Amino acid sequence: MDNKLNEIRRKIRFLRAEMLSAEDNIRKRVNRDEDCSEAAVHLMSMRVVMLGLLGERNRLGGEERLLNVDERLKLDVRAAGRKPANGAPARFPAKASPGLDPGSRPVGVKKTRHIKNPEPRSDSTGTEKARGRRER
Repeated sequence: MDNKLNEIRRKIRFLRAEMLSAEDNIRKRVNRDEDCSEAAVHLMSMRVVMLGLLGERNRLGGEERLLNVDERLKLDVRAAGRKPANGAPARFPAKASPGLDPGSRPVGVKKTRHIKNPEPRSDSTGTEKARGRRER
């Protein structure tokens, strides 16, 4: 039973890829204003085969129910909220929007360099300090 179900799933995957290729071929022909009626008829026959395979897969119990948005969000919350099994370290969820860490500088900004021997300043308070350094 499982082998039959796996074989049907393999055929469905292959047929989906083939159908995508046929649709792409049809789009290209339409864009070039060429006749695509044969390709469209072939695509329709592939859809009939696909419906048959899906019916057989569902009959064998291999139906895969698609979740709606609310159900998918609930699954994601439960998966993130689970405790790690067997003492494994806890994993933290990824940041929603990565940004700069606090205290980090942008890459292109250079630090200002302090001059060790400054020029004498023109104002009165600065010149006294500058003269005192020169006289030493």
